[in-house]
Amino acid sequence: MTRRTLLPAAALTAAALTLSACGADGGGGTTTLQVAAATPPMTDVVEAAAEAIGDGYEIEMIEVADYVQPNAMLAAGEIDANFVQHIPFMEEFNEGNDASLVGVQPVYLTAVAFYSQELDSIDELPDGGHVTLPADSSNLGRALQMLAEEEIVTLDPAAERFEAGMDDITENPRDLEFVQVELLQANAAYEESDAVFNLPAFANQIDLSPFEDGLTFEEDQQFAVTLVSREDNQDSPEVAALKEAFTSEQVVAVLEEFENTPAF
Repeated sequence: MTRRTLLPAAALTAAALTLSACGADGGGGTTTLQVAAATPPMTDVVEAAAEAIGDGYEIEMIEVADYVQPNAMLAAGEIDANFVQHIPFMEEFNEGNDASLVGVQPVYLTAVAFYSQELDSIDELPDGGHVTLPADSSNLGRALQMLAEEEIVTLDPAAERFEAGMDDITENPRDLEFVQVELLQANAAYEESDAVFNLPAFANQIDLSPFEDGLTFEEDQQFAVTLVSREDNQDSPEVAALKEAFTSEQVVAVLEEFENTPAF
């Protein structure tokens, strides 16, 4: 059974969907676990986990429109978990907000890529070309590492792998112009850039695949999309039930549909 209700815009400007396994008791014997998610396939994974959740539990998915709100909600204790990010992004939030979020279960790998409307290879980037990079530091480091490995730029060897920033670019032989945008704006930037870094969740919205359309792509275990909770509930029976549901056969089937590699 799937029950869908919309919250007032003032509440969260988000949709709340109660997703429960068929036959689950919606009465006092059922514990509702609230999980925030943003875009497909993350929302699809939450729906699949809701089908697989153990007896006595149901999942209420809080569908949000950005990647900051679910971490703020989780840190404030308003929800039980979220499913929107990889560990480096979570750690960046923790550091900037004095929070104690914890990754409890990696679920699937994401193949990020650079895309272009005009180019067939990253080597075709023209002198003075326009390259769009992510604004958040965790994904920026990932994007710069990809460009360095393709010998498009040179990074300071003192910079940790995947942790470089714009100031760590020591050589830019093509005199490329780099512009940083929030990942939610990456699809719009695709129309204007010679190359744009994008996540599969957004690239899929404009029918782009990292494996088929990417100028270059990368899939690294540390960037697995992960179920995240807090230090104070990570060892609870409720989070244990979520972990089991998020590694279920139902979730594997959804990941196969979206061509994502399970990380468990």
